[in-house]
Amino acid sequence: MSTSERVDVPDALAASYGRSDAGRAWLAALPAQVSDFLARWELRRDGEAASGMASLVLPVVRADGTRAVLRLQMPKEETDAAPVGLRAWNGDGAVRLLAHDRTSGAMLLERLDGSRTLASVADDDTAMTVLAGLLRRLVAVRAPEGLRGLGDIAADMLEQVPTAVTALPDPVDRQHLRTWAAVVADLAGEPGDRLLHWDLHYGNVLAGEREPWLAIDPEPLAGDPGFDLWPALDSRWEELAASGEAHRVVRRRFDLLTDALALDRERAAGWTLGRLLQNSLWDIEDGSTALAPSQIAVAEALLHR
Repeated sequence: MSTSERVDVPDALAASYGRSDAGRAWLAALPAQVSDFLARWELRRDGEAASGMASLVLPVVRADGTRAVLRLQMPKEETDAAPVGLRAWNGDGAVRLLAHDRTSGAMLLERLDGSRTLASVADDDTAMTVLAGLLRRLVAVRAPEGLRGLGDIAADMLEQVPTAVTALPDPVDRQHLRTWAAVVADLAGEPGDRLLHWDLHYGNVLAGEREPWLAIDPEPLAGDPGFDLWPALDSRWEELAASGEAHRVVRRRFDLLTDALALDRERAAGWTLGRLLQNSLWDIEDGSTALAPSQIAVAEALLHR
């Protein structure tokens, strides 16, 4: 393999995938995958590889001279959904999809500035207003057929609650979980049909050239836009918690988001509690025996606004 094709796998990606046989096999095949897609899509490398926990991102230049990134990730349900959403948005508020390989999940994407996320904007109202404007455009699109639906997700969550409650020794935590589940049960009959990003926080908004800011890394889902608010409310959480202003800022963010998206606030608050329920069920499945303080803080901010 030539030097131009050699891939130095970033440590975070190696650690993420190195815990399973399937992950290690995917890592071992990664250099050949890179070589294949460079040739297939007529790409030239244009810098060092970077990564998150789940994907390798390689800056490239296309045959016509336009800059792009090659994104490779181990195939799973979310990788199948991402190109569906990106095609539906077609660059309106989100990074543009230039090419996609269904078998491997490889995507060729518009090049954005990976060094500058929306978290770099110091004023929280300004940052949240930008995010809200992007989210408004994204959820304006009706979800394409075939995506996971919030109705199925809600039903699955409600089925898990009775067992999950037994894993929480604190009766206050158990009551939180039951309360959130009751709200979801009331809303589940009308799950919505909008195209949701499902993970739009400050770190998933990058600076661009075509537009000042664009959303990246969607995990598309069909549902009610209220279910899409929590990642924004939770942005920069450690900094927010340390300020002692968490409840006030969460309520301010919630107002900005619901105003921008013209959402009914009671319904949006209810579906946000649904996200807290989902997060908590995942935590319990991973062995947690207490609800995360951030989840409780967001719930308190919305229930007592």
